[in-house]
Amino acid sequence: MQFWHFSETAYPYLPEEDSFDSVRVTLPNSVIDPERAAALWDRYLKEWQVADECGINIMINEHHATATCMDPAAPVVAGILGRITKDARILILGNPVANRKDPVRVAEEMAMVDILSRGRLEVGFVRGVPYEVSAVNSQPVMMSDRMWESIELIQKAWTTHDGPFNWEGRFFHQRHVNIWPRPYQQPAPPVWVTAMTPGSAARIADNDFVIASFLTGYEGTRKVFQAYRDRKIETGNPEPSTDRLAYAALVYTGKTDEEGLEGARKLLWYVKANKVPLEFVMPPGYSPYFARAAALAGERSAYDFKSLTLEDLIDEGIVFAGSPATVRGQVEKFYERVGGFGHLLLMGQAGFLEHDETVRGIRNFAEEVKPALNDMFAPNLSHA
Repeated sequence: MQFWHFSETAYPYLPEEDSFDSVRVTLPNSVIDPERAAALWDRYLKEWQVADECGINIMINEHHATATCMDPAAPVVAGILGRITKDARILILGNPVANRKDPVRVAEEMAMVDILSRGRLEVGFVRGVPYEVSAVNSQPVMMSDRMWESIELIQKAWTTHDGPFNWEGRFFHQRHVNIWPRPYQQPAPPVWVTAMTPGSAARIADNDFVIASFLTGYEGTRKVFQAYRDRKIETGNPEPSTDRLAYAALVYTGKTDEEGLEGARKLLWYVKANKVPLEFVMPPGYSPYFARAAALAGERSAYDFKSLTLEDLIDEGIVFAGSPATVRGQVEKFYERVGGFGHLLLMGQAGFLEHDETVRGIRNFAEEVKPALNDMFAPNLSHA
């Protein structure tokens, strides 16, 4: 099993919650103290270096106009990580290509990061969370179609080596595509795509991309992974190995259960501070009509965990926390309930979890959880 340390690089020093309407899109950037932001970035980069030293891979992402993530340009951070780390794979999960106007630029950025890291890049693509629509002046309709055309164009740009080609698609038009440099990894870096529902799994499976599900818990993840497996079998392929399946959870490992739970309570800032009005959560056209109707009727959406306690989140498989033995047991249980998976994305920093606490959580997991899980699940992986 592969493990990836993930931080959303938040700026947690916010005013009183009743003084602003939304932590995303409309929160004025006057809230940010640039000196504090620079200090936070120093520590976040150091924490990824610690993960690298501990044999844990690195995951980053990007968001826009929000205090929950100070990284609006993941390729910039990935390029830095490519030079200050040695061994870790570097996963961007992901590039919100449905919101990017120039997929060729994304292809160039990813090729450049792959060169700088000497082939350690894993390229993730995402449709983008609903809040991004307003922040980047995008269209909430046909986002999946735009995403897939972007991915096709990017892959062709990576793998075409005999001079310019022309692209005339539904959404994108490029007269001459001829990226320099081409990626370090040949024919192209590995590709991941996120999926929060089973309906998104088929096309990911058809391309043999890694499918990644975020905070979807036992049942949601089981359904997504099973849809991927079913599509493989339906199209005449063997059942996929577990290295095609990835899951992201909030994870904190302490020396004791008490320490692990205390660290996890601090991680919950990520879900508890996500104050966003409905117009940004459910922009018209972003979600199917039945999902929007359910949200308007008051049903909890995939982005709303505020009503759940830490114990609820652990019971649902959204948080893994406690002593090393407890965390091992939680991951093992999740593995069995969802039918296996090969990548665990460890969201191990958020909110006011301080640097020393974050580093302890990384080291505790690396030293006392990772070896046991590798021994337990290694036979289930058929290829890297």
